Amino acid sequence: MSSSTHKETEMTLLVLTLAPALEEELIDYLLSQDSVESFTSQQVHGHGDHGQLSVAEQVSGRRKRLQYQVIIVRSEIPALLAGLASRVGTGIEYWEQTIRGYGHIL
Repeated sequence: MSSSTHKETEMTLLVLTLAPALEEELIDYLLSQDSVESFTSQQVHGHGDHGQLSVAEQVSGRRKRLQYQVIIVRSEIPALLAGLASRVGTGIEYWEQTIRGYGHIL
């Protein structure tokens, strides 16, 4: 068994949380970016920031969101975020997490 790995300091997990209405645009954008190593997605619920919630969401205490986990070289993140604003939309929450190791078991 072998694996391919990347330098630990280069790879970052960029987590994006957004409205479901932006899903198709986001997928198209991420797939078009050479800097994106890979990504996964899942449905989540957002909590807090009640000023942004509809009345129904305020009653339930949550709103439907999508979350994407993007593996990317850290230095490429500013360009990716700028492209998100211009090609996908706004209202996207994000954070970065350092990846201590990343690879594929071959």
